[in-house]
Amino acid sequence: MRNDITRRDALALGLSAATLAATGAAAQTSNIKAADVAAPKREIEKGASLRMLRPVRFVQADEDVFRANAAKFTKETGVEVKVDFVGWEDINQQTAVTANSGAGPDIIIGFSDAPHIYIDKLIELTDVADYVGKRYGGWLPLAQRYGKKNKSDAWIGLPFGATAGPLIYRKSILQSVGFDKVPEDHAGIIDLCQKLHKAGKPAGFALGNAKGDGNGFANWALWSHNGSLLDEEGNVVINSKETIAALNWVKQLYPTFIAGTPSWNDVSNNRAYSSQEISLTANGVSLYFSLKNDPATKAIAEDSEHQLLPKGVAKISPMAGLTLNAMVFKHSQYPNAAKAFLQYMLEKDQYEPWLNANSGYWSQPLAAYAEAAVWSQDPKVKLFKDTMNSTYYDGYKGPISTATGAVSADYVLIQMFASVATGAATPEAAAAEAEQRCKRYFRRQAAK
Repeated sequence: MRNDITRRDALALGLSAATLAATGAAAQTSNIKAADVAAPKREIEKGASLRMLRPVRFVQADEDVFRANAAKFTKETGVEVKVDFVGWEDINQQTAVTANSGAGPDIIIGFSDAPHIYIDKLIELTDVADYVGKRYGGWLPLAQRYGKKNKSDAWIGLPFGATAGPLIYRKSILQSVGFDKVPEDHAGIIDLCQKLHKAGKPAGFALGNAKGDGNGFANWALWSHNGSLLDEEGNVVINSKETIAALNWVKQLYPTFIAGTPSWNDVSNNRAYSSQEISLTANGVSLYFSLKNDPATKAIAEDSEHQLLPKGVAKISPMAGLTLNAMVFKHSQYPNAAKAFLQYMLEKDQYEPWLNANSGYWSQPLAAYAEAAVWSQDPKVKLFKDTMNSTYYDGYKGPISTATGAVSADYVLIQMFASVATGAATPEAAAAEAEQRCKRYFRRQAAK
């Protein structure tokens, strides 16, 4: 079998020189250990072709190498694979249409808990998960949480990686107001942000309906106060003293932000940081690399540092990874081909070059890939390596379900925080409204 990408093949696929270097380096310097495990026996259906939908890339090489790997699969198996990339805010809607209509893509790589929302529309992927798990050192905790059915060893999703949203800040600006890093306590964070605002270089965190940054900020604010959407048994506990404390904190913090954050989407803070309007935000590694790779902004990258989200009163940094999670729909005429494709994409010859080419934006779901070259190339990227070791997840602390997915997809938590920040609601009223919205989702789930 042919497992290399020639330069001619790559150029035909539109890969950049940087991506070519990444794929070549991965093949030559691999430290990934793969156990000798028998692959599942399955026969690919005659005449099979596949259509896949996945979120648009933030790092160009993500798409370049992903498409190159898909082309390799086609060349080796004869199965045509059409991959469409769609906007982050659109992937949930298109997944819902596919699930409800019983037609459309064979495979969708959605976000995090998506397979749990459409569980009755999906085929099990346990054979693939067991194989690659045994072959590559086991699945990391966040991958298991999002991949398996609740309280089961049956897999309904195959996580491909997660992106973290830690803090990114301008070192020189923080130092100019008396800080070497962002404090771990809530009062210290407010003190810093007040001083940044006074200096004309404020912080900015998304308070709009942003799948990654908005939900990420809301979860951090809640979890760092030891609040949660659910308890371990699945009861809605969002209307709590911990949530009220988190809301009051954000109410104090919001006046220090740059104007306009309640309307921010997932690219807004990237633009504000790149244009030097803000000096502190939370974002994936894509922001750092876009700055680093542009001569006009390279100095900003050199002056930037990443830091795990501050703990507040939590015991560890309360940061979940936004996870790419692949699912195969029952309406697919070619389930064996779909499984074979996903398994192929998670194998070392394909996955490692893709991981390296992403420059740390996506972090591996399988333990063996922690040895990938990407994690030793830039010290500012290293903290992203352990993203999928997190014990925090959408719906924390309870079981993931259709209802917890709906809470996230409909931006219940970020809207709760935004309403208090902007003065549209008191903390008590906002928490009570969020509680009622959450309970409606759970009632609907129970009625099905």
